[in-house]
Amino acid sequence: MSRRRHSDENDGGQPHKRRRTSEPIEIEDRLESLICRVGEKSTSSLESNLEGLAGVLEADLPNYKSKILRILCTVARLLPEKLTVYTTLVGLLNARNYNFGGEFVEAMVRQLKESLKSNQYSEAVYLIRFLSDLVNCHVIAAPSMVAMFENFVNVTQEEDVPQVRCDWYVFAVLSSLPWVGKELYEKKDVEVDRMLSQIESFLKRRQKIHVPMLQVWTADKPHPQEEYLDCLWAQIQKMKKDRWQERHILRPYLAFDSILCEALQHNLPPFTPPPHTEDSVYPMPRVIFRLFDYTDAPEGPVMPGSHSVERFVIEENLHCVIKSHWKERKNCAAQLLSYPGKNKIPLNYHIVEIIFAELFQLPMPPHIDVMYTTLLIELCKLQPGSLPQVLAQATEMFYMRLDSMNTTCTDRLINWFSHHLSNFQFRWSWEDWSDCLTQDLDKPKPKFVKEVLEKCMRLSYHQRILDIVPAAFSALIPPTPVCIYKYGDESNSSLPGYPVAISLTNAIKSKATNEEIFSILKDVPNPNQDDDDDERFSFNPLKIEVFVQTLLHLAAKSFSHSFSALAKFHEVFKTLAESNEGKLHVLRVMYDVWKNHPQMIAVLIDKMIRTQIVDCAAVANWIFSPELSHDFTRLYIWEILHSTIRKMNKHVQKIQKELEETKGKLEKQHKRKESDDDDDDDRSSDREDGPLEEQIERLQEKVESAQSEQKNLFLVIFQRFIMLLTEHLVRCETGGIDVITPWYKNCIERLQQIFLQHHQIIHQYMVTLENLLFTAELDHHILAVFQQFCALQT
Repeated sequence: MSRRRHSDENDGGQPHKRRRTSEPIEIEDRLESLICRVGEKSTSSLESNLEGLAGVLEADLPNYKSKILRILCTVARLLPEKLTVYTTLVGLLNARNYNFGGEFVEAMVRQLKESLKSNQYSEAVYLIRFLSDLVNCHVIAAPSMVAMFENFVNVTQEEDVPQVRCDWYVFAVLSSLPWVGKELYEKKDVEVDRMLSQIESFLKRRQKIHVPMLQVWTADKPHPQEEYLDCLWAQIQKMKKDRWQERHILRPYLAFDSILCEALQHNLPPFTPPPHTEDSVYPMPRVIFRLFDYTDAPEGPVMPGSHSVERFVIEENLHCVIKSHWKERKNCAAQLLSYPGKNKIPLNYHIVEIIFAELFQLPMPPHIDVMYTTLLIELCKLQPGSLPQVLAQATEMFYMRLDSMNTTCTDRLINWFSHHLSNFQFRWSWEDWSDCLTQDLDKPKPKFVKEVLEKCMRLSYHQRILDIVPAAFSALIPPTPVCIYKYGDESNSSLPGYPVAISLTNAIKSKATNEEIFSILKDVPNPNQDDDDDERFSFNPLKIEVFVQTLLHLAAKSFSHSFSALAKFHEVFKTLAESNEGKLHVLRVMYDVWKNHPQMIAVLIDKMIRTQIVDCAAVANWIFSPELSHDFTRLYIWEILHSTIRKMNKHVQKIQKELEETKGKLEKQHKRKESDDDDDDDRSSDREDGPLEEQIERLQEKVESAQSEQKNLFLVIFQRFIMLLTEHLVRCETGGIDVITPWYKNCIERLQQIFLQHHQIIHQYMVTLENLLFTAELDHHILAVFQQFCALQT
């Protein structure tokens, strides 16, 4: 091969030098491509491809060993769905070159330590699984793998560590056993039994307060919503009972048994899990999502039972495919549908179930919500004859189980379903859901249909919704999204402020300045004030009402017109809404004008926060105000609240980042100063330090102020929740009514939603919340939510 000619002395001259720099790079790229693509579509068998690749890599080891090591370690971490393909490849290389096998094992252990130290726990699970499968390929000796697992299980004996730490190490061991359990049990049955009994005793004493907060459904019928470790433990127990037999993992190394069994094995170096520190952030516990069982897929292959290890392996592999390819939806869909062994299982049912399992995962899905919508659309395009039917069946099942579905998951279902319909001409058999028409509008089914139609309207237009939905559903169809202007009709001329509204309309149409608007508004009487008080800057509800009603009405044509109006009369808004009551009243009037157009309300509030006309606390107070009680359980209200919280959080993060960057600049200057002995330079550095130190001081004050505002926002929200829920509980108790109403379920789950979606921020204020709001005297219904939240990270 030409690369071996690099040492030839007769090939002098510049052109050859250029070739010497580019040729190794080309070879490295080729090696990477060969390794990454092995096991994909090919005319040859997987075994012959692996044997050929092992030969190529062996020949390249003298020159490219470090590159090959690096690529193999990376694919072990990033392509877990092809785990057994790569362990077989490493096994073949180890059989041909024992030293390379040893170096690979050392590199993997190093990478595992780094992953654990940097809180990369999902990658660490794949690395541990890879190492365990190397036992099957005769690369690693079984006793040393058992010793590593024993060290992991011993974490459960540590004192004063969070339960989630023990959970993760137990999961790492149990989730590797489908691949290596049989081999380990044959060699070290006593040790494996002892390890399993240690795990069992840990699982029995484990706290599971967090489970209700993470369940998609509150009901256990038709499928129990099991905690992830309990479910995996049941699957491993069944596997052990079946003599560690497993029928679904692709095991290419079996074809090379005669070669691999001759290879020398390596012992893993002693591995101690890194100790728990304050910076350790472990994965949250999960609840396993179940939608289908074997009765739902009547034709074709049978779906494995929920406690069979095959169910775990299939789901784990499909999750891995999504994790590896989620950024390329077409490729991701194709990879899912070409899953190995697809003829032995009802693949479409498994795919639909795991996509919704991810979409409904609490607190947050692994990927952005819209990715799952686009992925399902691609799957429908690739399998038009079968997958849409499975998806329709799943949607029907969701509809039937809405009564017990978690409110956050219902939100995600509404967003997915409306987006999905918009890609298929909004076609749906609405008549099948006519049972919702006989129910109260606050019940889950009519509420779901109403919210879906509201979202569909956002993705099309009002008339389209009228055309696609049967007339019988008219009560659930959103109202025409028009502006309600109270001063628009002459019959309302007796209303206070009517003449001023007419003057304002003419002035704004004539492109009046802010000063001219102020001069017109000064004639508006203040119902809250005596005539002789100076009221230029005091709260005048009528003044706000006349101005906001008139301006929003004139700018009602589009979002852009409304944004321009806010920008042009920003000074007027700021003056009128100077006080907290003023801000709240601006929001009330804006709601009165646009109550039939939730999307307009959402974008106007977003703009008003950005331009500081209103603040985040005002929005929170408005959402919990009596005037909004009619819309309190509507989805758009909670989208506004979460968007408001996110804005507050981003604001704090931005200032914190500025502060860190400025501190970094100052540190660099100090280092430069230390390395420079020139006195003149020292003086100039001192001069540079001054402004930076002042800037740091200012930024620290801004950070403290922003964090105080952030804490106050959460205090306002939680305080309002507690007040509303307590009123409801007292009312039910005194009236002898059942506490669990649709409103109560929605409200308590919205409280859970705030905790879950913003858990990282809220954790900073746990002590304050516990001391001020979530005290022992609080009603147990409300306190339980706080305790479930605390249990998530303990």
